[in-house]
Amino acid sequence: MSLSQSHREIVENAIKAIHSRAFFAQYPESPKAYGEEASTEGLKLYNEQLGKKFELLKQQNPTGWIGEELSPYTMKPLGITYPTFEVDTLLVRAGRAFGEWKKVSADERAEVLIDALERIKNKFFEIAYATQHTTGQSFVMSFQASGPHASDRALEALAMGWEELKRFPESITWEKPAGKSTIKLQKQYHAIPKGVGLIIGCSTFPTWNTVPGLFATLITGNTAIVKPHPKSVYAIAIVVAEIQNALQQKGHDINICQLAVDSSDNLITKKLAEHPLVKLIDYTGGSAFGKYVESLSGKTTFTEKAGVNSVIIDSVADLAAVAQNLAFSVSLYSGQMCTAPQNFFIPEGGISSPVGNISYEDTVKALIDAISGIAKHPAMGPGTLGAIQSDATLKRVDSVSDIATQLLAPGKVANAEYPDARTSSPIVLEVAAKDFGIYENELFGPIVLVIKTKNTAQSVELAKEMAGKHGAITCAAYSTNEDTIKLIEEEMESVFTPVSFNLTGGIFVNQHATFSDFHVTGGNPAGNASFTNPEYVNKRFVWVGHRRNG
Repeated sequence: MSLSQSHREIVENAIKAIHSRAFFAQYPESPKAYGEEASTEGLKLYNEQLGKKFELLKQQNPTGWIGEELSPYTMKPLGITYPTFEVDTLLVRAGRAFGEWKKVSADERAEVLIDALERIKNKFFEIAYATQHTTGQSFVMSFQASGPHASDRALEALAMGWEELKRFPESITWEKPAGKSTIKLQKQYHAIPKGVGLIIGCSTFPTWNTVPGLFATLITGNTAIVKPHPKSVYAIAIVVAEIQNALQQKGHDINICQLAVDSSDNLITKKLAEHPLVKLIDYTGGSAFGKYVESLSGKTTFTEKAGVNSVIIDSVADLAAVAQNLAFSVSLYSGQMCTAPQNFFIPEGGISSPVGNISYEDTVKALIDAISGIAKHPAMGPGTLGAIQSDATLKRVDSVSDIATQLLAPGKVANAEYPDARTSSPIVLEVAAKDFGIYENELFGPIVLVIKTKNTAQSVELAKEMAGKHGAITCAAYSTNEDTIKLIEEEMESVFTPVSFNLTGGIFVNQHATFSDFHVTGGNPAGNASFTNPEYVNKRFVWVGHRRNG
């Protein structure tokens, strides 16, 4: 089967964007782009699914049905159950399906997977409600992150894989002059996929962090088992169901892509990861389990783990604009993002600005006032902070309240629509530069640490040390001095950490643009992979060349 013209255009447009790094979105992020009735229909589907079995998957003969999802907004169980399967059953089915899928051309795989993305597009609103009520993201963020942004990331991985599979010719006639004669060989080049891929999802971004590895695995000819977090299944279950629909419609084994659901008291992740048939593992989550994944022998792993993200404030053009931008960055989804800033390095002598030196105290006050202003705003507060996904995150906020000087106490974020929502405004603590033991760890959630340093040179040194030892996915820096900007850039590059300089307005350090920004560099302890660069897809298959005389 060839790649249809409409789907070929989608792939080629994505490849152009990957090379140019310019703005491109196959799937617009505005909910209005999908029709007036789409939201109503999505909510209807969501409500109809509550309390019932999720029967859209095509996997046959489950051993049982389980589900433990709870809405952080209503604090009530969703009541949805999902089919469960024995680990060996999943792997035998994946292995059999691999025998077929590995022989399918790159064009036909792309045809199936783009068809799947087009099907997923029609489910964006149901996926949004599913994400909102399993993760605690606001509805708008849930729509954008789990819908169009996730699908664009999937397309990015798909397009990169398709291009890499086309890098070399399938066959050539090779001729070498040898005096009066010519040596002639027929050569063939085959991209051989590695086998079964396991994609381990996280609770906070169930599709955005899952689909890049999923689509990279599938486009390169491997089969996939998606193991979601047991408390955040619904959204990615819809995605897997639509991939299975696309596979079936094109006449392929639906077990090329399977969902593997477990429960908190009977986790199957390690059983899957350690199975000899599993050759590829994609993982998003905490560092401890990520290190375990990376330690498994005989596996090719792609990890995104915890990072300790820093903000370096040296000088500003407009402190109010900087404070507002950073306040939004730490408040967005209550800091439950791997890209959220945590450590704020500010010189004790203050920072320079067009209006003169601004003291350390006034700089910190501007930041605190901006954070407090968002949390207390009746509309902006709940819409920005959302809800807390896990009770463990809420307990973490409480547990750090006395480890340092508290500058801003956390509190409940009032939500008129969901008065019972599990929420917390950010806690802000002041830490001395010498207190490495406090700020060298990722404190996931709405927790901000202000670190008073001797000067900007020490701020940079500490931010660099944190990234090198413990990993960093992002770094924000503010300076009006070009030499300082260059210093920060070079120092953070040495620990493979990207820097966002002088962001104000509507662009935030948390956000990475598909087709333009690499997410995680793979160069520091925050993760060993980056989506999406060529290595992210190339490591999922091996080039094998054959030669034949004549």
